[in-house]
Amino acid sequence: MKMKKSDIGVVIAFYAITAFFYAQTVKLKASIQTYPKFIEIVLFGLTTFYLIQMIVNAKKHGVESRNEDFKDFQPAQFFGCLVLTILYLLAVNYIGFYVSTLVFLVVSLLYLKVKPLPTAIATVSILLLVYLAFTLFLKVKLPRGILF
Repeated sequence: MKMKKSDIGVVIAFYAITAFFYAQTVKLKASIQTYPKFIEIVLFGLTTFYLIQMIVNAKKHGVESRNEDFKDFQPAQFFGCLVLTILYLLAVNYIGFYVSTLVFLVVSLLYLKVKPLPTAIATVSILLLVYLAFTLFLKVKLPRGILF
């Protein structure tokens, strides 16, 4: 499979995200840096693995620059999801993590025209997984919100 030029941007973006989170992690107390650093190492490793795979594919099959990469791009869908994500990030501080996540998941999945049953299953599954992993297992205090 040929490497696409657009893949380079993906790798750069993931390295930038990892660097940003690392910079934020080192500001935390040393006692709570273990899990975030582990996730950052995994993300860095996977991104590096993807970069190596891209280089190997580029040497074997060449590089292609396709103009049709974004031919099915739907601006309304993209910007709608972007607005929903920004509203979600703002809502977490006011109405709390669980309520805002519930609303965000339901609204965004319905906006993307996912049927109600898969939306309900995904929402319940994600909230249950977050509750079990972060609240019960890791004992992370998630934002409760100013209003509650």
